Amino acid sequence: MSAVLPVYRRSPIVITRGEGCYLYSPDGGCYLDFASGIAVNSLGHGHPQVVAALKAQADVLWHCSNMYTMPGLERLAKRLTAISFADKAFFCNSGGEAVECGLKILRQYHDVTGHPERFRVISMEGGFHGRTLACISAGGNEIARKGYAPLVDGFDRVTFNDLRAVEAAIGPETAAILVEPVQGEGGIRVATPEFLRGLRRLADEYGLLLFLDEVQCGMGRTGTLFAYEQVEIAPDIVTVAKGIGNGFPLAACLASDKAAAGMTPGSHGSTYGGNPLAMAVGNAVLDVMMKPGFFEHVRQMGAELKAGLQALVKEFPQLFDEVRGYGLMLGLRTRGPHREMVEKLRAEKLLTAPAEDNVIRIVPPLVVERAQVDEALQIIRKVCGQWK
Repeated sequence: MSAVLPVYRRSPIVITRGEGCYLYSPDGGCYLDFASGIAVNSLGHGHPQVVAALKAQADVLWHCSNMYTMPGLERLAKRLTAISFADKAFFCNSGGEAVECGLKILRQYHDVTGHPERFRVISMEGGFHGRTLACISAGGNEIARKGYAPLVDGFDRVTFNDLRAVEAAIGPETAAILVEPVQGEGGIRVATPEFLRGLRRLADEYGLLLFLDEVQCGMGRTGTLFAYEQVEIAPDIVTVAKGIGNGFPLAACLASDKAAAGMTPGSHGSTYGGNPLAMAVGNAVLDVMMKPGFFEHVRQMGAELKAGLQALVKEFPQLFDEVRGYGLMLGLRTRGPHREMVEKLRAEKLLTAPAEDNVIRIVPPLVVERAQVDEALQIIRKVCGQWK
C-alpha cells in the first residue's frame, strides 16, 4: 500500500523522463503529452535553455532569505511589470498562494482607503482558484469544498458570464470581483469580451478591484502573454503560475500601485517565494516566450488544433458536443463519460486531462509543432473509431 496521502486519481503508468512534447516510462512507453502537467509545462519537457539556467544557478545559490536583495527576483519583477498592467509583483510557489496574496492585497486596499467594511469578493460558479480554505471557498467546485465546512466567509458566487448577476450581488461590503478569463477546471469555459469589459466598468463604477486569476490561462496559453490583453482591459490584480515556471514551483501575484497601496513590510511574505532557483527559471522561461514569433506560433498551432477537433466533432457527433477555448487551451466536451475517453486516449499513448462539465482538456506545450498536432488528432480519431 502506498504511503502517499490518497488524494489523487493516479494512473498506473510510471513516468521517469520527458523530452519536448513526450513523456517516457521505464518499460519503453512513449506518450504524447497534451496535458502538460495540467497546463504547466509551457515549454515542454527538458527545454535546454531553462535547464541550463537552473543548473547554472544551482552551482551558485539555492536559497536566500527575502531579508536580502536578490538580483534575479528584482529582474523578473521588473520585466513582468514592464510588459503588463502591473507596477508590483510578489513571488510565491503555487497558484493557490498567489490567489491568497491577491485576496490579502484587496482587503488591505480597502482598509487603507477608509473602507475596512469592504471585504467580500464576488466570484463565479465553476471557478477554481486553488486548494487552500479561502481558495475553495471562492471557487465553485463542490468536490473540492466537500467536508471542509464551515467555509471561509466573504465570497458571493454568481453565474459566470452573467453581468446582471454580478451587479445584483454588489453591496456595501463588496471589495472586488474575481474571475478566470478562461475557466480551466470548470470546463474550458471562456469569459466573453463583453463580460470582462463589463466587469471593468462595474469595478470602476462601484469602487471595486478587478482580480483576474490567470494561473491556468496566463503565460502564453491563450496566444498572448496574458489573456486579458485580448479584451483590452487593465485589471487591478492578476495571478499567474503553472506555465511561468515550466514545471518548477513558481507563481506571481501582480498588482497596480493603486491596488497594492496597503502592502507594507510584514503585511505578507513567503519563505521560499522568489528563491534564486525559481527566479533563474522564471527569467529563462520569459526569455523564450518573448522571442519574436513565439505567441504567433501558439495562435497558429491553437487554430490548427481547434480546427482539427471541430472536424472530429462533426465526424463523431454521437461522441462529442463541442470544442471550447482558444490558443492552446482547448476543451473537447463529450456526450458520454469523459474520464473513460481520457483513459482510452492514454491507452493509445496520448495524455489529456479531465475537467468539469464532461470536458477533456487539451493543453499541449506551447512549443508543440504541426506534426504533434496531427499525431494527436490521429490518435483521437482512432479511439473514436473503436468506440463501443
